[in-house]
Amino acid sequence: MNRLPFNLWFVLIAAILIAWAFSLTGNQTPQGQIGYGTFLDAIQNDRVKEIVVQSGGTRISGKYTDDERFTTNASAPVSNADLEKWRAQGISVDVMPPPRENPFLGFLLPILLVGLAFAAIYYFSRNRGPSGDSAFSFTKSRAKVLTEAPKTTFRDVAGCDEAKEELKEIVEFLKNPGRFHEMGARIPKGVLLVGPPGSGKTHIARAVAGEAKVPFITASGSDFVEMFVGVGAARVRDLFETAKRHAPCIIFIDEIDAVGRRRGGGVGGGNDEREQTLNQLLVELDGFEKDSSIIIMAATNRPDVLDPALLRPGRFDRQVAIDAPDVRGREQILRIHAKGKPMAEDVDLALLARRTPGFVGADLENMLNEAALLAAREGRKKITMKDLEEAADRVIMGPAKKSMVLTQRDREITAYHEAGHALAMYYLEHADPPHKVTIVPRGRALGFAMPRREDVLHWSKKRLTDQIAVALGGRAAEELVFEDVTTGAENDFRQATDLARRMITEWGMHKDFGPVAYQVREDTYLGGYDVRQYSEETARRIDEAVKGLLEEQHEKVMQLLREKREVLERVTRALLEYETLNAEEFERVVQGLPLEESPSSEPPKDQEEKDPPRIVPKIKPNLGGA
Repeated sequence: MNRLPFNLWFVLIAAILIAWAFSLTGNQTPQGQIGYGTFLDAIQNDRVKEIVVQSGGTRISGKYTDDERFTTNASAPVSNADLEKWRAQGISVDVMPPPRENPFLGFLLPILLVGLAFAAIYYFSRNRGPSGDSAFSFTKSRAKVLTEAPKTTFRDVAGCDEAKEELKEIVEFLKNPGRFHEMGARIPKGVLLVGPPGSGKTHIARAVAGEAKVPFITASGSDFVEMFVGVGAARVRDLFETAKRHAPCIIFIDEIDAVGRRRGGGVGGGNDEREQTLNQLLVELDGFEKDSSIIIMAATNRPDVLDPALLRPGRFDRQVAIDAPDVRGREQILRIHAKGKPMAEDVDLALLARRTPGFVGADLENMLNEAALLAAREGRKKITMKDLEEAADRVIMGPAKKSMVLTQRDREITAYHEAGHALAMYYLEHADPPHKVTIVPRGRALGFAMPRREDVLHWSKKRLTDQIAVALGGRAAEELVFEDVTTGAENDFRQATDLARRMITEWGMHKDFGPVAYQVREDTYLGGYDVRQYSEETARRIDEAVKGLLEEQHEKVMQLLREKREVLERVTRALLEYETLNAEEFERVVQGLPLEESPSSEPPKDQEEKDPPRIVPKIKPNLGGA
């Protein structure tokens, strides 16, 4: 019996039984029901015309003299004396024989009800949802089992060469576990992949399985957490039983922090369902035999919240860091994701990689996809460099706001503000030179000045102070030209203040405070928070030092713009005319040379499509803890 006919039979039988029950109930429901006392009063008042009584029963029906029907129930079976008395009063009395009971229906009804119950149990136990799970199999693991090895290999992974080197040992073990067992070597049971979101942790785990040509069992940490007590632990047991049947294999648990968080935070000592699931996971990790050929890999971007018992030797005893790729890794990732996309001859992926520091693999893939969408919308057959540059800006700052209408006053303020930033970048010795200046609104910004920045690991004090001066260049230009200030420097102040405070409290770059860490930053891949380790008096001194540092850099950039006032006016006029200046055009304007006719010098309405690549935050780089 296939599924469709069984469903139809199930619905049909249920409908017949319901209809039959309603029909029996309908037949037994009296109409015109009156009380027995009312019936006797009607007889005394000669209002009853005829009476029908069932033999040996208590149910009485009949008609009034006005032909209205009624029914009633006597307290006891009607006697012959009562019937004769009613006939003597001139009432038509009729006695009906008792109804015949159907023994077949009395026998069939219990069988039908029992059969219906068994049919319902059979139906729900065999019925499967979209995931293929039985309705009663919620304790089964929801992991996806790829019995055939993934086609992804290390050739499809770029930007993490160190991680691939560490994982090659796992691949060799899965390919030939006997060689390691003969030497008595113990390969790590668990490998924890740690890195920021989008860095390719899942991708490299699939590549390990593809290189080793072993089954790949994947699950998410949230798959084990349920509201029912014991379900998560049962799913963990089922997951490892499934892995043992497919050994050698790889178990991959994504976002393991959903189930592996540090214990002890729940009510009543933390004995909640999530902690029971974690306990079962720890037991299963210890339960592997020495010669087991199962490797469990997990990924997280929050290693700081994991339970210490999960990270001890014998469990997840190896951590592989997958950080944001460097410039060479970004170029390799771009080349991988560019496969299958028609690229124009002017596309330079190496240049694009240099202009996108801080991008992870997901960002680069999204950028190429945005470029392909832009090219398709414009009706082009190939992706051009212009599409890639616009896509980079779109990923970071959002699309250009072509519909935003700015007054001439707003455009002038924005132009002077961005020109102040750009000139500070150009003239300050340790600042990054400008790559692009624009007053085209994007996202929440009315304009921006983007520096040309390479990957930097060590930031010197001179470089940081110049970055603060660059951040304050926009406000300084407003003060110099308009002798007034606006709200446009809000984000600049935030970044400059944060950078100055970190120089004093974390990096020991102030003579009055020395090499002391007054503040410890607890960094995670999703952000960071500061742990204060100083007194109120020290806090007051730090605030004064931050203010002094900012005022010093503000005065430095103000003096610079006073000396370069003529250049400031030239750059502002060029921005008001062309809206966007790339590095070469900005250089010509600063030197007083005329701009050559170029695609980037078109009317302002089309200029927002000419913006070069990615916007790097002006003063809030990834400084790490160096």
